Amino acid sequence: MEYMLLLPVFFPILAGIVLLLQKEYKKRDTMLVYVGAALILTAVLALYAIFGIKEDVTLFYLTKTLPVYFKLDMLGRYFSLTLTIVWVLAGFFSFEYMKHEKNEKRYFGFYLIVFGVLLGLDFAGNLITMYLFYEFMTLTSMPFVLHTQTKESIMAALRYLFFSFAGAYMALFGVYFISRYGTTLTFTPGGVIGASVLQEHSTLFLVVTFFMLIGFGVKAGMFPLHAWLPTAHPVAPGPASAVLSGIIVKGGVLAVIRVVYQLIGVDFLRGTWVQTVWITLTLVTVFMGSLLAFREPVLKKRLAYSTVSQLSYILFGLSVMQPEAMSGALLHVAAHAFIKVALFLCASAIIYQTGAKRVEELRGIGKGMPVTLWCYTIVSLGLIGIPPASGFVSKWHLAAGALDSGIAVFSWLGPVVLLISALLTAGYLLPVTMQGFFPGEGYDASRFEKKEPSYLMLVPLLVFAALTIVIGLMPNTLTRVFDAFAAQVM
Repeated sequence: MEYMLLLPVFFPILAGIVLLLQKEYKKRDTMLVYVGAALILTAVLALYAIFGIKEDVTLFYLTKTLPVYFKLDMLGRYFSLTLTIVWVLAGFFSFEYMKHEKNEKRYFGFYLIVFGVLLGLDFAGNLITMYLFYEFMTLTSMPFVLHTQTKESIMAALRYLFFSFAGAYMALFGVYFISRYGTTLTFTPGGVIGASVLQEHSTLFLVVTFFMLIGFGVKAGMFPLHAWLPTAHPVAPGPASAVLSGIIVKGGVLAVIRVVYQLIGVDFLRGTWVQTVWITLTLVTVFMGSLLAFREPVLKKRLAYSTVSQLSYILFGLSVMQPEAMSGALLHVAAHAFIKVALFLCASAIIYQTGAKRVEELRGIGKGMPVTLWCYTIVSLGLIGIPPASGFVSKWHLAAGALDSGIAVFSWLGPVVLLISALLTAGYLLPVTMQGFFPGEGYDASRFEKKEPSYLMLVPLLVFAALTIVIGLMPNTLTRVFDAFAAQVM
C-alpha cells in the first residue's frame, strides 16, 4: 500500500517522457486526449495519496545514510493539493492557448514531467529527497522559459538556470552540515540538531542557515537574487507563466519552511542576526516588487514583479516566527497561487484573443471580454486584500502576527510596509479594470467586440475566481490546521 505514494510522482513523469519520445501526432486531438487523461489520472492518484495514505516509503539509498524517502505530512498534503488543483486547470487552459504556439508536444511532455517532479518535492520526507527534486524542478521547468527559442527566451532561460543553480549550491552547503551534525535527515518538528551541538557550533549554524535561506529564497524571488523572475515569466507561454508564478516558485517557500521549522528549529534562530537580516530582506522585497510592478507598462511583466512582492509576504510571515503570522503565511500560499495563476491566465486570454500586451492597449477590453475582466477584477481585489477575498484574511493574520511578535521595530514596520504594498498593488492592478470597463471618450467600440475566449479558458478563470472568494469567506478550516502545525513546530 505504501508504494501507492510513488504513483502520483512517477506516473506523470513516465507519461511525459513517453509523449516526448512519440512522433508528431497526425491529429492534435489525439495528443490532447492523452495529455488530459494523464492529468486527470495523476490528479486522482495525488488526491488518493493526500487524503488516503499515511504510510511512508523508502525508494532506495544514495549512500548507506542517505535514503530517498517519501512521507506526507500536513505541509506536503497542503502544498500538493494546491499544486494539483492549479496544474489540472491550467493544463486544460493550455489546450486552447497552445493552438497558436509551436512545439506543443514538447510543451505538454514537460508539463506532465514537471507535475510529477513537483509532487515528488511535496511528498519528500527528508532533506536529501527534497533537494534532489528541487534540482529536478529547475531542470525540467527550464523548457517552459526556453519554449519560443527567441534570443530573449534563451537569455532568460540561462539567467533562470544560473540563479537557480547558484541558490541550490548555497543550499547544498547547508545540506552537508545538517547531514553531518543532525540526528536524522527526516523532517522533524523543532529541528534535527541537538541543543548542545547548536550551542557549541552556533556561529557555524547561523551561517549555514543564512546560506540556505538565501539559496532557497532564489526560487521564491527574494532580494537580492530575484532578477531571474521578471525576465523568465513573461517570455514563457501564458499558462507556463501562470504555473511558474503561482506554483513553481512555491518550491522555494516549501524548502524554507522545512529548513527553518523542521531541520534547524526556531528556538535557535529566534532573536539572532539571521532573523533580523531575513525580515529585512523580505520587507525590502515586498516594497521593491510592488514599486517595480507599479511602474511596469507590460502586463505580464507587471504581474511577474507582483509575484516577487507577494511571495515575500509569505516569507515575512515565516521570518517573524510567530504562530499567527505563520498561519497567515501558509494561507497566503494557496491564496496567492489561485490568484496569481488566474491573473496570468487572464492576461494570456487577452493576449490570445487580441494580441494586446501592454496595459495602455487594454482600454475598453471589458466591452468585448467582460467575463474575463470580471475574473481579473475579483482576483485582483483578493491580491490587494479587500474583504471578503482570500488575500484579506491571509494579510490580516500576517499583520496581526507581526504586531504580536514584539520584535523591535519590525513589529510595526512590517504591517506598515504591507499596507503600502497593498496600496501599490491596487495602483498597478485596478487601472486595467477601470479603463477596461470605462474607456472614456474617443474609444473605438468595435475594437474588442465579441472577444471572449472559449470555455476551456473561461472555466479555469471562473473556478479560480470562485476559490478566491470561498477561501476568504470560509478560511477557518484551513487556519485551524495551520494553527495546529504552528503549535507543533514552535
